[in-house]
Amino acid sequence: MNVGRLQRVPLREIWAHEAQNFTTWLTKNLDILEEVTGLRLSPVEREKRAGAFFADILAEDENGNLVVIENQLGSTDHEHLGKLITYMSNLDVKTAIWIASAPRVEHEKAVNWLNEVSPADTAFFLLKIEAVRIDDSPPAPLFTVIAGPSSEQREIGSARKEFAERHRLRWAFWEQLLDRVRKRELSLFERISPSTQHWISAGAGRSGIGYAFVIRMESAQVEIYIDTGDEDENKRIFDTLHARKEAIEQAFGAELDWQRLEGKRACRIRYLIEGGGLQDKERWEQIQENMIDAMIRLENAFRRPIRELRMRG
Repeated sequence: MNVGRLQRVPLREIWAHEAQNFTTWLTKNLDILEEVTGLRLSPVEREKRAGAFFADILAEDENGNLVVIENQLGSTDHEHLGKLITYMSNLDVKTAIWIASAPRVEHEKAVNWLNEVSPADTAFFLLKIEAVRIDDSPPAPLFTVIAGPSSEQREIGSARKEFAERHRLRWAFWEQLLDRVRKRELSLFERISPSTQHWISAGAGRSGIGYAFVIRMESAQVEIYIDTGDEDENKRIFDTLHARKEAIEQAFGAELDWQRLEGKRACRIRYLIEGGGLQDKERWEQIQENMIDAMIRLENAFRRPIRELRMRG
């Protein structure tokens, strides 16, 4: 069996310019940070003004909370630490992510201290970025949590193992589910690949509206997720569909959980699958069949209402 060798790659060979190259790339690939932070992020704005300063990336988590990301392809310094605190206070940000190629011990301690003294709904992450490749493969980013919220900070080693095992399980679960999908009448997901995320999604034929399978350790669900990037438009779409709730649920064959998510940007319409979750490996086959059955019914029930939506813009 051939085994490749892992090689470090200088970051500047991949991203010559921090702002123009790395920040631009990261803005388009924020999902890569979920593996180390547990946050499902979507971009809001690059170079967001905060007084006389500009935050590299302003993002939003799945609950609508703002997240600021500061990049530093070099050694951490006091200036960037001060900027992070400035952005958090001026932009009403709940989470700060500081990415650097050479985190200093002094700044690691500072981030740990900030997590200890900050409110429970506030979090600071210090991530180290490296670039690696195996033999002649394309280079890939490697993020390591140097400091994070106190619960992760105390057990960083076990957390990494837990992340890795959870991601392995998710990939295996989605691989099996998608194999079953290809044997069923669900063309919507035929071209979707397995993932290490806790969801896989497919477009519903209208921008900002998607169908998703969702698996968590103890539960599973299918859902329609509405996020056009505009909160008012999301609520309008949700309300238009909700006005047809009785007919939609009759077509689906069961009640749905309609989540307008007040105060948040997105909306969700979901159906919970009974029988367990990711941790119940011995029940995966039945869970997956139930998820596929529910998704077929969900698509059939919403196909016409979504097609008849009048979209703005």
